[in-house]
Parts: sequence; C-alpha cells; structure tokens
Amino acid sequence: MRDVIIIGSGPAGMGAAIYGKRAGLDTLVLEGSGMSGGQVTQTYEVDNYLGLPGVNGFDMAMTFQAHTEKLGADFEMGFVTKIEKKENYFEVVTEEKTYETKTIILATGASHNKLMVPGEEELAGMGVSYCATCDGAFFRGRTTMVVGGGDVAIEDAIFLARGCEKVYLVHRRDELRGAKILQDSLMSLPNVEIIWDSVVESIEGEEQVELVKLLNRKTGEQSEVKVDGIFIAVGIHPNTESFAGLVEMDANGYIVAGENCETSVPGIFVAGDTRTKELRQIITAVADGANAVNSVQKYLNENMKKK
Repeated sequence: MRDVIIIGSGPAGMGAAIYGKRAGLDTLVLEGSGMSGGQVTQTYEVDNYLGLPGVNGFDMAMTFQAHTEKLGADFEMGFVTKIEKKENYFEVVTEEKTYETKTIILATGASHNKLMVPGEEELAGMGVSYCATCDGAFFRGRTTMVVGGGDVAIEDAIFLARGCEKVYLVHRRDELRGAKILQDSLMSLPNVEIIWDSVVESIEGEEQVELVKLLNRKTGEQSEVKVDGIFIAVGIHPNTESFAGLVEMDANGYIVAGENCETSVPGIFVAGDTRTKELRQIITAVADGANAVNSVQKYLNENMKKK
C-alpha cells in the first residue's frame, strides 16, 4: 500500500515526487510512455526556466529524473488502464500489475495536435515548435510562421511579432476564429502577413527549418515561403482518456481543479498540463506538483485523524 502513486513523469510528476519523498511519503511514479520528461524532452532548448538558461530539453528532463531518484522515489513503467475507488484506498491497474495506494496524483500532461506533414517530426526542435512563449526568443530578428486561426495562434503571432523581423500567419479558412480584440491587435502589426485559405504541405530543411510548402485550398496553387521557424498552434489535447468518468472534466477533457489540485474525487489530485489552468509551462507544472503533494498531506492527515 503506497501513500501516493503519481501517474506520469513529466515536470509535474517529478516535481510531485520530489516533494512527496521530502515529506516522507511512500511514493511511486508510474510512467506509461517509456521515458520520463514529457513534452520537454522534445524541446531543443529551454531558456525560461529559472536558473537554467539555455538548457537542452532532454538534459533538463534527465536532471529532473536524477534529482527525483536521488531522493529515493520509485519509478516503474506501466500504462494505466483503470483506476478503481475502494472503501479507503484506490486500485491502479496497468497492463501488467495492480497497485494499491491511499492517494493518486494524475500528471499525464497534454499533447500538441500535429499537422502530420512531412518534415514536422524530423525537424521538431530544429525550427518546428509548438510553443511561442517557450521558443520565440530564439528567433529574434528572423522570419517565422504560425499555423492556426484561433486565440492561441493569434496570440503567438502577436508575441513573435515583437521580436521577429517578419511573421506569417497561415490559416486554412478565409477568416480567423480568435477573439475580435486579438484580431484587431494582429491586423495593426506591420510585420505580420496573413496567408488565407492555405494549409502546410511539408516543412523543408536539412538540419534546420528553411522553408514551408503551402497549398491554397481554394485555388489549388502551391507556394513556398522561406522561414527560420514554424510555430504550430492547432490545439492541444490532455492525456486524460484513461480517466474518463473517474473525475470531473471540462468540455475539452481537462481535469477540473484549482490551485490546490484537488479533483472532484477525494484522494485524487491533478498536476500540470492535465489540469484546468491559464498558463501551461514547465515552471507551472513543477509548482502544481508541489501544491498537489501539499494537498495529499492534508488529505492523509485528516483521514488518519478520522481513524
């Protein structure tokens, strides 16, 4: 019987593991993808994490894991298929084993929706990015492209335009879906050009993004645009499919919880990108891990008193 099982080993999960071990909790981390670190492992360089400027994303993830293991947290590989609430504990079922635990922290993160075009995977972290806030600073004075038409895409284009020489916004329709106030801000920027009715056919480059091939959906015309980076903002989805019906989620599948990380089920907590929140960054994920463990401790103390 564990005190806490953390499902997921990205920054939120490992942050929770560190705080769990320091609190003296019997802590197990379950990782379903075969590698710890989450989305950060796909980031070439992280420049906005306090104290670690310019760190390689993979190196950062390995540093997080080494710190967690040094404190004695147990790691096991296993994709969770089911969680069952018992009288005063939970059963966590994976494809190979069943675990028992007093509390659970869900930290399975979120995944970016992808274009699924040639060059996207090959050049990920080498000019292909899914986070302008994370990587935009590396493209100051250069030419970039944003793909998408919602609030995030417009915000990314506005953000990039502050430092980039030129920003292209590519949208598959002839009007944007984002908020009117954001559209007005975007249209006022002299270094932003919108390419309407177009989709990305491929992303080209040897060791770095060099150009993007586009297709106009209305005319069938193909074109090439030289860029140094492309930011894909066509949505993200939380990795919460396994928890459907277990805890309350919003319409997009994010687990509903406030800063205390408490879900609708007592004893189950959530941390990181899986949680309903405004800003999804490495630093906020780690903070969630700490808050979740603080709530776990309160829950365990209250339940022990009742006994």
